[in-house]
Formats: sequence, C-alpha cells, structure tokens
Amino acid sequence: MNGQMDALLAEAEKLSAGEHFRERIVSEIFQAAENITRQVVRKKQVKRDWEQKLDNLLTSRLFGFPIMMGLLGVVLWLTVEGANYPSELLASLLFGLEGHLSNLLASLNAPSWLHGALVDGIYRTMAWVISVMLPPMAIFFPMFTFFEDLGYLPRVAFNLDRLFKGAGAAGKQALTMCMGLGCNAAGVTACRIIDSPRERLIAILTNNFIPCNGRFPLFIALGTIFFKRLADVGSFGASLVILTLVGFGVLITLFISWLLSRTILKGVPSAFTLELPPYRKPQIGTILVRSLLDRTLHVLGRAVVVAAPAGLITWILANTSLGGATLLARLAGFLEPLGRLAGLDGFILAAFILGMPANEIVLPILLMGYLSQGVMLEPTSVEVLGKILLQNGWTVLTGLNMMLFSLLHFPCGTTLLTIKKETGSRKWTLISFLLPSAVAFAACVLTAQVARVFW
Repeated sequence: MNGQMDALLAEAEKLSAGEHFRERIVSEIFQAAENITRQVVRKKQVKRDWEQKLDNLLTSRLFGFPIMMGLLGVVLWLTVEGANYPSELLASLLFGLEGHLSNLLASLNAPSWLHGALVDGIYRTMAWVISVMLPPMAIFFPMFTFFEDLGYLPRVAFNLDRLFKGAGAAGKQALTMCMGLGCNAAGVTACRIIDSPRERLIAILTNNFIPCNGRFPLFIALGTIFFKRLADVGSFGASLVILTLVGFGVLITLFISWLLSRTILKGVPSAFTLELPPYRKPQIGTILVRSLLDRTLHVLGRAVVVAAPAGLITWILANTSLGGATLLARLAGFLEPLGRLAGLDGFILAAFILGMPANEIVLPILLMGYLSQGVMLEPTSVEVLGKILLQNGWTVLTGLNMMLFSLLHFPCGTTLLTIKKETGSRKWTLISFLLPSAVAFAACVLTAQVARVFW
C-alpha cells in the first residue's frame, strides 16, 4: 500500500514540475465545465462563429503581434496628426491671454520681478503643459477606451502574457503598459488590476519605460531634425519614431521586470487565467465620459498643479546671478562632465531635472538655457529649433541620446506622487526614481561609447 502511495506521489510531483501544469489544470476545469453545460443546459443556438474566427486571428502566434503593432501605429498616427492643429490653436489662445495678464499687472503697478514670476514663470509653464498635453490625451484616451469597451484589450494581454510570465511578471501588466501611453500616472493607477502585490509593484516600477504623450513632441521634433528622411513622410514618419521607441520601451520593461523578479522582488509568477470576454458594441457616451472626464481632465489637472511651482523655480534660477552667471548656467556647468560622458551636455541634464514636474517643459527650459534668456522659450518651427541645437554643438548622437534619455529617465512629478499614493511607501517611490535614472544614464553612456568607437 505504501509503495503504491509513493508511486502516486512521485507521479504527482512529476506532473506538477511540468512547465504547463497550471495551464493543464485550467484547461481541464474549463473542459469539464463545458461538458457539464452541454449536458444540462438547453438554449437557443446563436451563431457566433465570427467571434471565434476573429479571436483565432487576433490572438494567433503568427498574426497577433503584427495586428497589435499595426493598431498601435494607427492610434499613434491619429494622435500625432489630430493633435497638431488643436495644440497650435490652444497655444495661440493661451499665449494670447498672456498679454492681457501683463497689462493687468501693469495697471496694478506690480513690480517687474512679480510680473516675471507670475507670467514668465508660472503662467507660461501652465500654458505649455495644457497646450501640449490636452489635445493628445483628448484623442488617445477615447481611442484607448474604445478598444477597452470593444473587448480588444484582453486580447492584447493574452498575446503578451507569455512574454511577461517569462519575465516573472503578470500578463495584466500589458494593460497598464497600454494605459501608460496616455499618461504614466494613469498607468500606475491602472496597476490596481494586478492581484499579486509583488507583480503589481513590478508593473508600477517599470511603467515609466513606456513613453507618455507628454514626450511625443520631443520625439517628433528630434526625429525630424536628426533623421531628416522622416520629415518627407510627415506625421507617418513621426508615428514611426514613436512606435519604434515604444517597442524599445517594451523590451526594456520586460528586461527590468525579469531583473526585479530575480533580485529584490523574487517570487513565482502568479497564474493568469483570462477568459476572453465577448466583443461588445462600444457605448459612445460612456467612452467620452470615462476618457475625457475621468482620465484626461483628471490627469491634466494634477500635471498643472505640479508644473506651476516648477515654472517659478526655473524662472528664479534663470534670473538670479551669482559671480556673473545665472544659477541655471552654474547648474549646467556642474552637470557638464556627467552630461558629456552620456553623450549629452550639462544644459540637457539641467533641463530634465528642472522639468521633472512635467515632461512638456523640458525643451523650453533647454532653449532658455542655450539662449541665455530669463523666460521660457519655444521655437517657432522645427527648422529654428534645429539651428539652435546645432549651434550649441548637437550631433546625431546627441539627438539619439536625448531621445533615449527622455524615453527611459525618471518619472515626472505627477507620476511620482501617484506612485507614493499607490504604494504608500517612500522607499519604493525613491526606487521608482533611481531605477529608471540609472537605466537611462547607462543606456546613454553605452550608446555614446559605442558611437565614439565606430563613428
């Protein structure tokens, strides 16, 4: 009897050690449930063969990923193409109001320093954040919510599940990663759908490697300037740049997830059993409410609140001199050796540090430093921006590393506050800042060293 029991236990251990043991259990459960259902349930037959055929296409190993990347490319193209004119219109409106605000302060006999702090610092920063963030989010989030309501996003998670499981993370992280394309703060909040605390933390720490739409304008501008052939295909080329960077961000996300799951966040990946829901007819009213009110305006409001004091601090640094140089110039000089090591320069690193509250203000801060102006500046065209950057020693390597650093660097202030709220931990918030900073710097140093050897 004992021998038979030992044999059964040995067989059970052998089966449980198999790579697909959990999948086999789930498959058996579903098969048994279907057999019972067929025996005891009688219902009117409704042909839904088209759903099965569509799922076979969208989740197939051959076509699943190309279709997924193609749809993402379309979404990015519509976001880039659709946001151009509204952003310009909104910027013209907001900066047009700047003159009225200046006249109001002049009528009140406000001192020049107060005008500079309020108008050139705080107001201009908020105007840039709103004009750059609002149109792309107002386009991206409704499209994201449309696919969510349609039932396609679970198919995305299904396609990426094997990759994330191999990295020791949760398949649901694919959904939070998609949300991060609109805003990383929203992506961090979306990590609540992951049941395992360990895997939720991995998703939170790596969400920043997916570029939010606040970084799109910088990618588009630098891609057009330093990879000139992209300018010939307009918004399609810009979308291709972003799509390539998103793909690289996904690879970094998987690698860092794998690294975390084998070091400070060790653990066994949880079983991710996903029953694909039926396709549904999207509810337009619900999509607009959820995407525009619950996501777009909520995220924008938090970004503006964080960016306003950043504009004031930047203005103070750019208008306060010490020993014949502004504090901004001195900060850039201090960071210059570190910047050169990474194929950048001191002003670039200073712009990223001061632009931490909102990615949208990095480029205006950089231009303010290069042109030695006391106010944030934005070029009137990509051509003007290119001339300014080239005059300050930029090369193709500088442009490439700037895009890499923007893709991988520390989260913005809004995202950091969200991470603190979601984790309730200062330690993990600090790690979420240091980890991508180290990854971004290492990637830029490696790229710079390789380029200097072969170029």
